[in-house]
Amino acid sequence: MTTSKIACILFAILPSLTTAARADDLLIWSPTKLSDRSYKATMGFRLPAEWETSAGADIALASTKGGAPLPDSEQAMLWGRITRTNVTPASQSQQGASVSVDTLRGSGALTLSRSRSWILSDSLDMQSSRSISVQFDAVDARQASVTASQALKLIHPWTGTSLSAGTGVSNASGDFSSTVAVSQAILPNLNLDASMNNPFSGGEAGSVNLRYRVNW
Repeated sequence: MTTSKIACILFAILPSLTTAARADDLLIWSPTKLSDRSYKATMGFRLPAEWETSAGADIALASTKGGAPLPDSEQAMLWGRITRTNVTPASQSQQGASVSVDTLRGSGALTLSRSRSWILSDSLDMQSSRSISVQFDAVDARQASVTASQALKLIHPWTGTSLSAGTGVSNASGDFSSTVAVSQAILPNLNLDASMNNPFSGGEAGSVNLRYRVNW
């Protein structure tokens, strides 16, 4: 049975499975209709514990008006995650690992991450994050690439001001990148952001954005 036929069967039983998923918090089932002829569903399970574990698959399919699958529109991604969160009155930390495999194209990635946020003083909070990711492509027989990144953010919660800096390096291209950014809350849902990439090199590039968030 082809991947397209499997996806069609899965989407045909969306209503009955959605009802069952709502009755069990351990089951992950999130179907989405992206357009009139494209669908996506995330399915899997989670196991709550000190190390919370979840695994599943992302299935997607798009078709023409005649019902034929669009070329290269199929998606069959297997994924898994394991995370551990520690919370104290003054800090919160999280560490975890995730893996994803594109079963149709033979590519995948393994990512290890760690983050922490804590109260630095009466008026300042601090956040830090680190991650390392290994990407591979078995079909094209490419050499696995490794990307490492880390970031720090200083936050003034009373004014909504934050200053962040991040760095990243990849062995695939040998490139080293850095970013410095500042964010200021103007209104409860309105933020002004400014950032500069590679500020210490000749190819620096900056941007300024005004973001407005609406919840409904």
